[in-house]
Amino acid sequence: MAQKEPITILDIARHTGLSKGTVDRVLHNRGEVSRKSFDKVMQAIQKLGYEPNVYASMLASHRHCTLVVLIPAAEPGTFWDISRRGIEKASELTHRLGAEVTLVTYAQYDVQSFRDACERVLSMKPDGVVLAPMYRDESLALTAHLKESGIPYVYIDSKLEEDDYLAYFGMPMQKSGYLCADLLTQGRRIPSVLVVRIQRQDASYYDPNVTRRAGFTEYMLANNPECSIHYLFIDPTHPERIRDSLLDFYKTHPEVRNLVMFNSRVYLIAPYLEECGLKEMRIIGFDNLDANVDALRRGIVTMLIAQRPDEQVSLAIEALTDFILLKKLPESRDHFMHMDILTRYNVENY
Repeated sequence: MAQKEPITILDIARHTGLSKGTVDRVLHNRGEVSRKSFDKVMQAIQKLGYEPNVYASMLASHRHCTLVVLIPAAEPGTFWDISRRGIEKASELTHRLGAEVTLVTYAQYDVQSFRDACERVLSMKPDGVVLAPMYRDESLALTAHLKESGIPYVYIDSKLEEDDYLAYFGMPMQKSGYLCADLLTQGRRIPSVLVVRIQRQDASYYDPNVTRRAGFTEYMLANNPECSIHYLFIDPTHPERIRDSLLDFYKTHPEVRNLVMFNSRVYLIAPYLEECGLKEMRIIGFDNLDANVDALRRGIVTMLIAQRPDEQVSLAIEALTDFILLKKLPESRDHFMHMDILTRYNVENY
């Protein structure tokens, strides 16, 4: 069988009806082209299977590619600390291609810290950005500047639906809420459930779990409409108050034996539930943090829904690198990651 001839710039030009010069400018980021022409070329690349020689292209252009990952600063063992491991893994690959990954962090619950971090990102004039949109308005302001400068960006963990992002890597948030409700009820009717939430001091903070809660509530309304859903807000900066909040709630509602926590910190309440002697509880949490897994092993938490944040950020960096250097569009815009269900009987092998 004759070997298939490689696709050339001339083939793309003929397919799109554009000049070779326009195609070349799109492929090598040389000069301005219209959005319409850019989209035509990118669609042709996908359809025809054009694969440029990355190394030859980089040697010819002497181009250095810089990527920035914008995430919260993290303590060891927390959700965003796991993400950092993915950055390190992906950096090994991108470095060989001539792309450097720089990490920019900020205080998670400080909007001014996030604004300052966004300013640092823009001042670096990166070729691409990976971010988690912790503050909605500020994130949209950042991405508006990125779009104006022609800088592609990828969301991880959560996304802003109305934004024109290149790709998203994370859980399908609404479905994860459905899954949580299904695991909690297991097809039976339950009379009540307690949803424990983190108290946000800053109203501008974008809660990525709002879609997850919506999915949970939608499932319950459709399948268990008589269930009473209670909410309890806890302050992670004052752990001594968490115990008091739980005790006060259960003095009033001793019958509630189902509990869910949609963020990654179910470990915050685990020791107090144990201390208060609350037994025969069914508790669903999210993410395989060491402290969460410890509570799972001890039988305090019933199940964890895990998502591997290190894999999310690693795939996001790789997709952005492919787009910038190979002009390869992501296979799909939304890359919904697998949702792993962990119990104390399978967590040792995860």
